[in-house]
Amino acid sequence: MVRRLLGCLWFAVGSLVFGLVLIAGIVYWQFLQRGAQPQAWHETRLEDFDASRAAEVDTLDEYLALEERLFAQLRKEVYRPADPDDPEPLNRYTTDSLSDPARWPVDWNRTYRLAPAEGVAPRGAALLLHGLTDSPYSLRSIGEHLAARGYDVLGLRLPGHGTAPSGLLEFRVEDMQAAVELAMRDLRRNGPADRPILMVGYSNGAALAVDYAMAALEDTGLPRPSGLVLISPAIAISKFAVLARLRTGLSSVPGFARAAWQDVQLEFDPYKYNSFTFNAAGETFRLTRGVSRNVTRLATDGVLAGFPPVIAFLSTVDSTVRADAVVDVLFEHLPGDRHELVLFDVNRLAAARALLVSDPGPLTQRLLGMPQRPFGLTVVTNVSPQSWQVHELRAPQGSALQEDRVLALEWPSSVFSLSHVALPFPADDPLYGFAAERTERHVQLGSVAVRGENGVLALPSWVLTRQRSNPFHGYLLERVDGFLDSVTAPETTAR
Repeated sequence: MVRRLLGCLWFAVGSLVFGLVLIAGIVYWQFLQRGAQPQAWHETRLEDFDASRAAEVDTLDEYLALEERLFAQLRKEVYRPADPDDPEPLNRYTTDSLSDPARWPVDWNRTYRLAPAEGVAPRGAALLLHGLTDSPYSLRSIGEHLAARGYDVLGLRLPGHGTAPSGLLEFRVEDMQAAVELAMRDLRRNGPADRPILMVGYSNGAALAVDYAMAALEDTGLPRPSGLVLISPAIAISKFAVLARLRTGLSSVPGFARAAWQDVQLEFDPYKYNSFTFNAAGETFRLTRGVSRNVTRLATDGVLAGFPPVIAFLSTVDSTVRADAVVDVLFEHLPGDRHELVLFDVNRLAAARALLVSDPGPLTQRLLGMPQRPFGLTVVTNVSPQSWQVHELRAPQGSALQEDRVLALEWPSSVFSLSHVALPFPADDPLYGFAAERTERHVQLGSVAVRGENGVLALPSWVLTRQRSNPFHGYLLERVDGFLDSVTAPETTAR
């Protein structure tokens, strides 16, 4: 009798497991068939820089020579000529389409150098690090501003980026780290030994800047940065991203290339991939987890006392990264009194708030409610619930006192918040700006406004609603200038 019961139990469990596996298989199969299928730009493997080449590609000139061959391969193997019967005017990889980067005077997908403006005294060097799926274009306006102020600017194209989404299939954190180290060594090698070198990182690039600064504390062979400017820093992402590190191996099987892709989208942006791989999510998780662990370890060992000054700019609402991690993982552990967080609140105009969720900016309320904090804080928010105008509330490290300064800035009437992607771009940015000057030369994504029925457009909904540029960009530059003035004073410059 017992054996019969056990047999029935095992049969029931086995049937349940089989049923669950079958359901999971059906769901996974539907996922593989969902949406667009990978194209040449998703599948062509390109010969990019990686950590294994660090010994042979040791200088920026060698990196640029490799990059030149890479882009020649891209044009030859991925781009296709326009078809009169299927012109695809918004396909980035159709030659001379509105989204073709070649239609721009400068292809900002490539690594670039910006020399200090003529007649301006040299002040130092700056390394710009873009975000995941982005290109050096994302920090172009900040780079041009720094060059005008006397900085030798290097906008680095990170491995796997600026070419085709297929670059996201195999890149590793170590490849990006090796490229950052190469760039920093080159900036030190080709300038005065005592000039300050700043690191400006956006999103994933901000995590790389923090990662490098910690490595330089322990490796005396690495040039130390004099300060870090972090924009929408990706210090932590969703824990579910760890699932992206699981490898089924199915994507290498003919007909199953879709298995490598979390999302396959139309590539209409000349300077950012829209498609996204599981590998990219997994590598970002590796990077941010490593940053978190190293911050904790170095703080415990007392090594973070030598960490360079930091100013970070963050939107209180951010659907790409965990905004609160900038405080919990990084700022709470940084010793000293030269670190500051600048937080852009949501638009709290009473009429706009009626459209928002009940607690649209929980990080804002949390930080303003802290009686003391080990870093300086600035919150940019509405003067009142009845005003479009904004002011800054500033609290020095360890103080709850707020200095109130009304700014000559206000929220645009159609904007309810900033976003992860908005902060580095001015309102008149030619690609992402909502106030950009109209042109027929290339696509403009910041001013897209279309109307119609649901389910008709091939574009994802975020293309139409996500804020892509920063109406307070001039204020951001003002704060960067003040930060640079403080960290490049003679007594604070790094070796």
